[in-house]
Amino acid sequence: MKFSDIIDETKLAAGGLKDFASGLMQPKLRLGVTGLSRSGKTVFITALVHALLKDARMPVFEAHTQGRITRAYLEPQPDDDMPRFAYEEHLKVLTAEERHWPEGTKRISQLRLTLEYEPSSFFARNFGGGKLHIDIVDYPGEWLLDLPLINLTYQQWSHNTVAASRLAPRAAMARDWYAHLQTLDADKPADELEVQKSAGLFTAYLASCRKDEVSLSTLPPGRFLLPGDLAGSPLLTFAPLDVLPDDKFQSGSMGALMQRRYDSYVSRVVKPFFFGHFARLDRQIVLVDVLTALNAGSKAVEDLQTALTDVMGSFRLGANNFTTALLGRRVEKILFAATKADQLHHTSHDKLEAMLRILVNEAATKAEFAGAAYDVAALSAIRSTREARVKVKGEDLPCIAGIPQDGESIGATKFDGKAEAAIFPGDLPHDPQAALDGSLEGRLKFVRFRPPLLSGDTFPHIRLDRALEFLIGDRFP
Repeated sequence: MKFSDIIDETKLAAGGLKDFASGLMQPKLRLGVTGLSRSGKTVFITALVHALLKDARMPVFEAHTQGRITRAYLEPQPDDDMPRFAYEEHLKVLTAEERHWPEGTKRISQLRLTLEYEPSSFFARNFGGGKLHIDIVDYPGEWLLDLPLINLTYQQWSHNTVAASRLAPRAAMARDWYAHLQTLDADKPADELEVQKSAGLFTAYLASCRKDEVSLSTLPPGRFLLPGDLAGSPLLTFAPLDVLPDDKFQSGSMGALMQRRYDSYVSRVVKPFFFGHFARLDRQIVLVDVLTALNAGSKAVEDLQTALTDVMGSFRLGANNFTTALLGRRVEKILFAATKADQLHHTSHDKLEAMLRILVNEAATKAEFAGAAYDVAALSAIRSTREARVKVKGEDLPCIAGIPQDGESIGATKFDGKAEAAIFPGDLPHDPQAALDGSLEGRLKFVRFRPPLLSGDTFPHIRLDRALEFLIGDRFP
């Protein structure tokens, strides 16, 4: 074992011991919430917390349905070195007169939600506290896709990234960056201005790959697209070179400078995230925007599956006990959720779920995923539409109705953000495997709807209760 590996294992154990010690006094569960950009992480957390605080109707969440959860409330931030998830601010945005969706996740944050409950088992009634702290950790999915970099050298990462850029649909987006890449020589003296230009063009290439019409998912390094307070830092001023996996660089060369900054990125950005936050999670939900990938075509679907494989290969899996407190915590359960189910009629919800299940199962096989329970669900944490049926040329179409956001359009029809519209989004095929071959490209009609008005004190949702039951239902003995 290398000395660096011993240090890494020590960091894992330190984090595990810290969580174990605090959990002895007060039972707690660390729930990670992630997903790639625009998958709905901020909305999911806000809706989950609001539903529990306001006692929303959630029939599948058994402890809630049985009336055993007696109180839900927020507590002060447990970790002084982590920003607090801005729940109140996001809720205000969702419920204001000019309501709109909150800004997406750009950094890691945390919120502690405490649930008091009536235990049902003899042991829990006599020895348990009837209280569970849920520490919800929100982080960008792009950061999760950085974790494989820990096991890749700069040369290996460069070779893989350049090779991928030569294939469709990436090749069309990579032209400007690739033209500059061809002017660089890894063995020539390092030139800071050339490095900065290369990093800027590479970042622009990654951003173009994320557009809806392409909708690619595997786009590390994650901080290039979501830099946060690292914007402009030398830690983000590097890019791939056209090199072989086993190439060596001379001191002072362009290659040596790029390698040094890549190594610094891994050691100062990726590893601290892994050891400080990611490796301390107990449960995880991964939000997946399957619909946008389906609409973008087969290449987007293939890339989404690659991203899911990388995600599943990154988790430390298994049950938690005293041993894991010494060796580092493990993720016990993972839910993969196809978001934006409210953009489809309910007759397509099971089909959407079946498609995600195929992607996840195939990714699990490739990643040799074992040791944790996982499931899939099609959900909408806040349902922005209702269902309707509209006759078009004598045909009765299953539609969704809501208020499209200002600027959204279908064909020549543009929406002003005020009037309700009924839209036929398209049907998903009965054979889920057939839908993943790219045949749906351009056939699904999605528009972004405004948030709904509160229904009483709570938001309407689709299967939020099912997600809660899977993720935390077993923690109410």
